[in-house]
Amino acid sequence: MSSHGVSVFAPAKLNLFLHVGEERPDGYHALESLVVFADAGDRLQIAPAKEASFRVTGPFAAQVPKGADNLVQRASAFLGEAAAQSEPAAITLEKNLPVAAGLGGGSADAAAVLRGLNALWGLERSESELIEIAAKIGSDVAACLLSRPCWMAGRGESVTPLGLVPPLSLVLVNPGVLLPTKVVFHELNARTGLGALLPPKGAINSLWDLVAYLDDAENDLEAPAARLRPVIDEVLDCLNNEPGCVLAQMSGSGATCFGLFDGHQYAAGAAERIAQDHSVWWVRSCRIAAPDIGVPQRISA
Repeated sequence: MSSHGVSVFAPAKLNLFLHVGEERPDGYHALESLVVFADAGDRLQIAPAKEASFRVTGPFAAQVPKGADNLVQRASAFLGEAAAQSEPAAITLEKNLPVAAGLGGGSADAAAVLRGLNALWGLERSESELIEIAAKIGSDVAACLLSRPCWMAGRGESVTPLGLVPPLSLVLVNPGVLLPTKVVFHELNARTGLGALLPPKGAINSLWDLVAYLDDAENDLEAPAARLRPVIDEVLDCLNNEPGCVLAQMSGSGATCFGLFDGHQYAAGAAERIAQDHSVWWVRSCRIAAPDIGVPQRISA
């Protein structure tokens, strides 16, 4: 594919629950989570070039960190070093997801770059090999490398693919506040611990199967995040008060919350009303993504 570029979708990551264990010797906390991905996200265009470059566009371009803190550039360097690959690439990130929002946006972008460069450079690295590289870049990057339902453990780097989850209807709402993960963990004073919920066996066939599975689950970071940003409770109230919403919860370390809806018509109506009532909030009606959403697509360079 070296004479062509690739386009790679970087879907938003959703923690359908997030249980936190004790702090580990390395300073990270042990986690368990059921992760799925939405068909809302960022997009990356990667093409061969005479000189390596990185450009950011999109509504949240100004929020993207620069230099060593940027996971896209870190992922490109990691893979290039691991593959002894020096062919330069021009990378353009269309940043559609809010930053520091609990959606794994930067991690999803880094994972998309790994998948895209693997295709562009013809490396033929296996998924397991890419996951090993992803785990060195950031805690969420391994799950985002899969971009399909998975069980997340460890500090987030240990991932196990799960059965399919149907394309259930979602509404994502971010109230426009930044919430760095480290700050939320520092505020954490109660936790579920590990082993409270086992991975689902087989595929989840319906909304009600998923809701029943999540009945005793929660996001341990929701309470500390809401203490730091009380608007999160307002977002959850908005979602819970909408017709057809069967479950509302914060994703990751926040501040984005999601609502699971009993049908797309309910989700679309809810997104429209919430956006009208809260014009500064980021609101998206979407669905749980198909498992092939992150596969690189060949484009003309």
